[in-house]
Amino acid sequence: MELDNIDFQILQLLTEKSRIQWKDLGVQIHMTGQAVGNRIKKLEESGVIKAFSLIIDEMKLGLPYTAFVIIHMKTANHDSFIRFVKERNEVVEGHRVSGKGCYHLKIKVKSQEQLNLFLDKLLEHGNYSLNLSIQEIKQHHPLTATIQHEP
Repeated sequence: MELDNIDFQILQLLTEKSRIQWKDLGVQIHMTGQAVGNRIKKLEESGVIKAFSLIIDEMKLGLPYTAFVIIHMKTANHDSFIRFVKERNEVVEGHRVSGKGCYHLKIKVKSQEQLNLFLDKLLEHGNYSLNLSIQEIKQHHPLTATIQHEP
């Protein structure tokens, strides 16, 4: 899908406030709410917009521990590991990587005990190294960071 300047404006406004009503968004870019809705639908259908999401404060949910795990696989068959990662609620991000390790995971847990139980299960798939977060200094908002279109 070829994006034009209006599409980029819509995406930028949605990243700032995804719950904005189409008619209010339209007022900001001089379009009708229906026209904005049609564009958003096309952006969704083409895969430019994958989903609308919430950003939740994990501390308030009782998930104070953030860990970053580097996985070194034991086998070339990664299917069971990928299923494991997708099934585990502790895993908030997972990436297959080049460089150090095979996969990097970001996990959130409520206790050291939960972390240890997760790591014990992880050993069934490979060895790991672990880094605990001691302070979050920036939270990444992917769309806000990447939408910089030059007309």
